[in-house]
Amino acid sequence: MILAKSLLKVLSFVGLSTGGVTVRVDVEGGKIIRIRPLHYDWKYDVEELPSWAIEARGKVFKPSAKELPPPFSIAYKQRVYSPNRVRYPLKRVDWDPDGERHPENRGKSSYVRITWEEAIDIIVRELKRIIEKYGSYAILVQDDGHSQTKTFHGPHEMIPSLLQHVGGCTWQIRNPDSWEGWWWGAKHVWGMEVAGMEESTNVLLDILENTEVMLCWGCDFETTSWGFGDQGRGLWGFWFKEAGIQQIYICPDLNYGAAVHADKWVPIRPNTDAALQLAIAYVWITEDLYD
Repeated sequence: MILAKSLLKVLSFVGLSTGGVTVRVDVEGGKIIRIRPLHYDWKYDVEELPSWAIEARGKVFKPSAKELPPPFSIAYKQRVYSPNRVRYPLKRVDWDPDGERHPENRGKSSYVRITWEEAIDIIVRELKRIIEKYGSYAILVQDDGHSQTKTFHGPHEMIPSLLQHVGGCTWQIRNPDSWEGWWWGAKHVWGMEVAGMEESTNVLLDILENTEVMLCWGCDFETTSWGFGDQGRGLWGFWFKEAGIQQIYICPDLNYGAAVHADKWVPIRPNTDAALQLAIAYVWITEDLYD
């Protein structure tokens, strides 16, 4: 709840998929006026704050002294006050939890507003009814990924935790939403669980110390992370350039990352990545170029 004070600066998490980034929210008259990045020097001496640094190739790389929220976070005020936001429970006018439910009218009939107490009561009664009649595993948790997370009330944790306390539930087997190639291909070919990636400890340090050429294949440091984090990956791209690492972007479009960071852009034709990769591997093997 936003307190009704003339000007209130609050720290909050407003990202999408993960915890987001820390921002300052200016509030006046109980309404959000603006959202800004948090500057760590607003109250403290940055040099006195605990931080980290990477020393590589005679250079020192440090994180920014301010948070780097993406546009989604900065514009979160529009979501809060959007007329399309569902702000309270709604129930279909012809849906009676204790009587006729008219499933044939789903998507057709209108809705009526109900109280939070009534909504909670319906949910509790339905859970009890299903568990008593069919067992708790008749309840399917549609726990989709990439939702908005909270500091305490994360939607991915609250529902499963509740159902675990009433006997368990059925979980869906679902796709990963955004990296199916890694999720399925890598885990079955490499055996890397759970998301198909290797152990990634100290990768940034390893890259800055040892990498000569980086292939950025179908990726965009500048914009991809906006939906689940901050703009720190874009900062890394500048670090790689400063460290003398050649960045080669292989992508059909000249995306933002390629436009800003690429030493070379390879405009591959769509859906020919595998052919190019096999051709490179063929040259490596036939010309004995691999280590």
